[in-house]
Amino acid sequence: MSKRLPCPPAPGPLEDYAARFDDLFATLAQRRGFREYLQGLLLPRDRNKVLTALAGTEPIVGAQGAPAQKLQFFLSESAWEAQQINTRRLQMIREDPRTRPHEDGVLVLDETGDRKDGTKTDHVGYQYLGSIGRIANGIVSVSSVWADENVYHPLHVEPYTPAKRLEKANSDPAFRTKPEIAAELVENARQADIPFRAVVADCLYGENPAFQSALWKTRVPYVLSLRPHQGRWAEEEAAHTPEEAAQDMGWRSADEPGAWKPIIRTFKDGHTERWWAVEVTTLIGHGPEKPLRLVAVTTDPSTLPTNSSWYLMTNIPAPGYRPVQESSFEAAALAEVVRLYGLRQWIEQSYRQLKGELGFADFEVRSDRAIRRHWELVFCAFSLCWRAYIQEQEPAFMAPAPDAQPVAEQSGGKAVQSVLFGPPLSWPVALRQVRSWLDPWVMLWRLWQAWSEADPPPALQALLDAVGRGHSLDLYVSV
Repeated sequence: MSKRLPCPPAPGPLEDYAARFDDLFATLAQRRGFREYLQGLLLPRDRNKVLTALAGTEPIVGAQGAPAQKLQFFLSESAWEAQQINTRRLQMIREDPRTRPHEDGVLVLDETGDRKDGTKTDHVGYQYLGSIGRIANGIVSVSSVWADENVYHPLHVEPYTPAKRLEKANSDPAFRTKPEIAAELVENARQADIPFRAVVADCLYGENPAFQSALWKTRVPYVLSLRPHQGRWAEEEAAHTPEEAAQDMGWRSADEPGAWKPIIRTFKDGHTERWWAVEVTTLIGHGPEKPLRLVAVTTDPSTLPTNSSWYLMTNIPAPGYRPVQESSFEAAALAEVVRLYGLRQWIEQSYRQLKGELGFADFEVRSDRAIRRHWELVFCAFSLCWRAYIQEQEPAFMAPAPDAQPVAEQSGGKAVQSVLFGPPLSWPVALRQVRSWLDPWVMLWRLWQAWSEADPPPALQALLDAVGRGHSLDLYVSV
């Protein structure tokens, strides 16, 4: 067997992170490509993160140059497995007590779509795209995210293939609906030993009987959303929709709330709001095998505003409920149900950050394999930011502050003591921390090499060495 060639190190914590994946790549070119791809994803965005941008070459003209072509080959043709990379990434997340998923978090499922021109790219079709809010030509993916009040991690992602792209359309054996893909992602999370309190998803999944049935069969707790006007057959005088049922819960005023109960929600920025929640029993009854609950949550029970009202279906039993067949799920009060669904807010942030900063939808490849590889590499770049930031701030997370309180206890839900202490975590802050050493290192080398072929002068070399070790520079300097 030939000797394994050493790979030129990447700057700062990027090298420590990338080295954990080296045994999954067979060649030096693959290990270099992995580092260069992550580096390009993490650098500040001055244009779409296509291959020329990731390689740091001129747009269009540089597409045929060696740097861009090497990344093109690494992404499309090189022999490595994206699934192995993601498995290793999740293993690293579980090993670190500062980022390890725990049983009080949630597994959030959702889909995202982005415009793509043409028809040659795999999975692209004329379909509804959430990013623009209408039907257009594009690609849709279904993803899973683990989240608690402090941190979140993208776990798995699968592309959705429109029926029109398949030979037999909806009857083709390869066709899978979005809820079917989501059910597979739940099983993937369980196989990866990712603990969670419940699966959380929007009305696309909450109103899909096949998805609910799949979770029942595998005995997975869930909190799913319903549309306010999702109707059902009932007597004329009875409530027909979740919204109508919520209106019948006896609300008159804050002093006479009827069946409504106040819930204090604490948001990530520290501010609190009083919301109201109620168990709606007129639409969904408790059964011995399926103790379904319908929970209405709103900021104003008198008007039930559209933008701040939730209608949630859950199979997690209420405290004190004793069905004929005991549920294996731990009971949850109203405040806990609200807390669990409230964590879904992370999903919107994760999509914006993955797309806007890391270029989740900026790929310029056509094959299914290359698209999946790009997505997995984006997830790696995302997780690197958490890892590097926490290591940089490690002294602040060694012990709890004197006035530290569990986040969920503040929000009125179940008390959850996070393993992380110190300042609240923020992924945009973590990304800026990474860029504070990565961007100077890359740009200074590019500028010097464009200026001279000689070695850098001692002062510049000292600066390059410092940022190359992960020493951050505050670029917002006031004179």
